Amino acid sequence: MFLQGDLQTVFDALYSVGAIEPVLKMDWSEVTKEMMAQPQILSDAFHIINACRGNRELLVQKLHMMDQRSVNYIAMEVAREFCEFQDRKELH
Repeated sequence: MFLQGDLQTVFDALYSVGAIEPVLKMDWSEVTKEMMAQPQILSDAFHIINACRGNRELLVQKLHMMDQRSVNYIAMEVAREFCEFQDRKELH
């Protein structure tokens, strides 16, 4: 499952709840292993975010209700998807 919709809106919501900076300081390989070991948590988190359909206020509300691990997973995935988008954009 992937995040859908406007990644910038999700990023902005993550930034407003303070989730971006801590994730940038993490060991992503360890968090990725943890994510892969618990795919249902990741899937549930993506479902919640996608259900917000880009509503920033609702995204912020849902992020505040999530456990920190799920918020970290989402923040990492947003960063990865931004990087993949940038890579595709530079190839063309």
